[in-house]
Amino acid sequence: MKITLLTNEFPPYVYGGAGVHVEYLSKSLATLPDAGNTVDILCFGDQKIKEGSLTARGVKPDFVLPAQNPQFAKLMDTLARNVMMSGSAAPMDIVHCHTWYTHFGGCILQKLFNAPLVLTTHSLEPHRPWKVEQLGTAYHVSTWLERTAYQNADGVVAVSESMRRDVHELYGVPHDRIRVIPNGIDPEEYHPTPDPALLGAYGIDPALPFVLFVGRITRQKGVLHLINAIRHLRPGTQVVLCAGAPDTPEIGEEMKKKVEEARKDSAHPIIWIPQMLPKREVISLYTHAAVFICPSVYEPFGIINLEAMACETPVVASRVGGIPEVVVPGETGLLVAFDPKGPDDFEPKDPAKFSHDLAEATNSLLDNAELRRSMSKKARKRVEEHFAWTQVARRTYHFYQELIQNHGRP
Repeated sequence: MKITLLTNEFPPYVYGGAGVHVEYLSKSLATLPDAGNTVDILCFGDQKIKEGSLTARGVKPDFVLPAQNPQFAKLMDTLARNVMMSGSAAPMDIVHCHTWYTHFGGCILQKLFNAPLVLTTHSLEPHRPWKVEQLGTAYHVSTWLERTAYQNADGVVAVSESMRRDVHELYGVPHDRIRVIPNGIDPEEYHPTPDPALLGAYGIDPALPFVLFVGRITRQKGVLHLINAIRHLRPGTQVVLCAGAPDTPEIGEEMKKKVEEARKDSAHPIIWIPQMLPKREVISLYTHAAVFICPSVYEPFGIINLEAMACETPVVASRVGGIPEVVVPGETGLLVAFDPKGPDDFEPKDPAKFSHDLAEATNSLLDNAELRRSMSKKARKRVEEHFAWTQVARRTYHFYQELIQNHGRP
């Protein structure tokens, strides 16, 4: 099968879960036994990768489209790259897009080559209203592009049951076009990997337990709520924030001020690592952390929870989106209730209570070493049994086969 994947993120330019997904899914599809697939990836950047039957080619225009407003520049650049993707792709049996950043190109290729169009639902624009801060009114264009693609797609991969419901309710995609196929993890890469020297390099005291956050600085990830929770954590707890790539300079400054205030308001050591770390370092930090915290206000799946669980670290996470399909409360971690302001406002109705509840759940694990040990083993076992990338790739491939077989039928 000739498979074309369109994506914004691909190594070495990965900053979120969608990029992780495409990296591992593409490798697994290219190496599926007895499938004979070729995988051609078109991505944003300057990549030129050839590994067996997998190729990855970056697209980057050598011109700048005019924009009436600086906030529109990212949209115009995205549209230019989509056109370049459409002109660069070789004939394919199926075209598979990841995030709205490539939906325009996918719709074009669907028509040019009469190939089934597949979209993976990593997130949905109407459920990310804070993107207005980053895109301005271009956010309404990204939402329109997304809606158009979903209404024309031959098939949709939802990474959780929660996303399956959202795709159907928001865009009217029929249930028979949607398959729930979760994100995955490579348990051979993500496994307990101690590195005490790394802790020292970042100023983390190995004698004190620490809680860990890993993610982008964005409203979606809820990191500001976690910072507000620090004052409620049990004494003697370190907080390590691997938080970089702010959506906007403004939220980056807000994060900086919040951290400064938290350092003044509590005696907890706060280690903020503002850059995106190499994978091996993140794996070691997961390994050493007493608890991993995922305070997201919107999370279609939450691949970072899988990463922590694979490294035998219990998780405290907000009960939103697909997270309850990953974290089993009482077995692999704890879930914190999240009550949003409204159907289109994903901020907590009571921010102080949400932050306090995050801290209370975390404290209950910090105070019970035996429970943490039990959860760590069950977390690893759950990852191995349900979320290996080979399983994800096989289910995706079978969905491709079904779509190709039915393509063009009334």
